[in-house]
Amino acid sequence: MGQRSQYCTFWVDGLFFGVAVSGVQEVLRYQPLTAVPSAPEAIQGLINLRGQIVTAVDLRCRIGLPPRAEGDLPMNVIVRSRGEVVSLLVDDIGDVITAQDQNGGDLELEAVPANVPSVVQDVVTGVLALPDAVLLVLDADRAADVSVVPETTGGTS
Repeated sequence: MGQRSQYCTFWVDGLFFGVAVSGVQEVLRYQPLTAVPSAPEAIQGLINLRGQIVTAVDLRCRIGLPPRAEGDLPMNVIVRSRGEVVSLLVDDIGDVITAQDQNGGDLELEAVPANVPSVVQDVVTGVLALPDAVLLVLDADRAADVSVVPETTGGTS
């Protein structure tokens, strides 16, 4: 059993994501954010993590999902991406799971189904068919890359 088969899980707009435990630094409740003027919309601000300034990327905005309901505070999944520490803002935190089949072997990463929206496909490396859910395996580097944020639908700016 390798560490690669363990995932920190979380939800974003009802979608069940997981990111390899090896890439997660920590998980935190809501942290106050300092706005960054002229930053891309997906960058919700900066958090002070024990003296380290960390960019907070709203995963909902990053993958073109509707904004969180007013008053719903995001949780922080602190990941390492391209040598930096980034906070991914998510709706709710799940558990750390070990993706194994009934025989104790690692589950195979499968291709992302075609019915998953393309903006979500862009940030996942594949899916794991768990006994009670489908886990979208997030690529933290791609998720933290706000240079490719999709255009939002509807409305004017």
